[in-house]
Amino acid sequence: MGYFEEIINRTNSKSVKWDMLDTIFESSDVLPMWVADTDFKAPREVNEALMERAKHGVYGYTIVDNKLKDAIINWNQARHNWEIKPEWLSFSNGVVTSLHIAIQAFTEPGDNILIQTPVYPPFYNVIKTHDRNIVKNPLQYENGAYYIDFNDFEEKLKQGVKAFILCSPHNPVGRVWKKGELEEMARLCLKYDVLILSDEIHGDLVFPGQKHIPIASLSEEIAEQTITCMAPSKTFNLAGLDASYVITSDDEKRKALDISFNKQGFNNSLNTMGNIAMEAAYTYGGPWLNELMELMESHYHYVKESFEKHAPELKVVNSEGTYLLWIDCSALGLSAADLRTFFVKEAKVGLNAGIDYGEEAEQFMRMNIGCPRATLEEAVERMISAVKNR
Repeated sequence: MGYFEEIINRTNSKSVKWDMLDTIFESSDVLPMWVADTDFKAPREVNEALMERAKHGVYGYTIVDNKLKDAIINWNQARHNWEIKPEWLSFSNGVVTSLHIAIQAFTEPGDNILIQTPVYPPFYNVIKTHDRNIVKNPLQYENGAYYIDFNDFEEKLKQGVKAFILCSPHNPVGRVWKKGELEEMARLCLKYDVLILSDEIHGDLVFPGQKHIPIASLSEEIAEQTITCMAPSKTFNLAGLDASYVITSDDEKRKALDISFNKQGFNNSLNTMGNIAMEAAYTYGGPWLNELMELMESHYHYVKESFEKHAPELKVVNSEGTYLLWIDCSALGLSAADLRTFFVKEAKVGLNAGIDYGEEAEQFMRMNIGCPRATLEEAVERMISAVKNR
């Protein structure tokens, strides 16, 4: 059996995805295809490193040393052709945490923060929690894919925006932004002096033939206008280990960010196991990731083609990366609430409701395909059957 074919029983493992079905879906018999972690074991080298560390048995305060920093630097150079320096790195327990800290460090209550909707729900919370104003640059949905409305983007910046939270690659629509798109967003942010807060947690998860370009890698000037948030958590299924990092080339911005971290009680370190896992993943995880993304592209085409053939009411939006599919369900003619109920009660599949990503997405659902093929096939069969039996 292949590494990605093994079906692992995750119930009773304190899994948010599998052990909260009654809480999230009010049903214990749905197949969970929602929260963004996968059902795969982390790379062997990661698990071996964690087990070796556990054998030591002492879990005292842990340093972020040069070996970890070198692993991060080498990974970004090899994967993204981005040369970063060790002094640019700050560490935190998660990308969302880093965004909260950055919003507090660089903006004030009442400031306008731009997002491109539909988008990852915590972006809304990051803005509203700190009494900032949400400004939307809605992505344009055309011919089964999403595009940026640059006229609207510039118009919103003209009206006064302090920061722009970029989702790259984009969750949930699956776009891997092209160089020209990134350059134009960066050009406009420089023109109107808008800080770029770039969430690139899905940056490693691109399909074969696609290329993720960190926006800060485009030029030194753009890098100095950008705070980049990254982590191995989505890439290697390490979300529960709470380990991420921030890349800031501008000295003043990095100092301000670190001061803001300190004010919240974070001391620029990682927990012991997150530290060990990150280093091992970035050092040895390349082949594992290559195989994963070949499988994810195959999964994407399987779902898309299965729905086109057997349930054309479900249209999978064109995707270029991540293990999250964005499904246009508008042909079902259901309200957002009824759509969620339909998949839970009739299909017995737990998906993310599109409405949570923005009002523009009330007819959409998000599906996590980061699972063995047998699990995916079961979910697809359930969804097709439910559509046919309406």
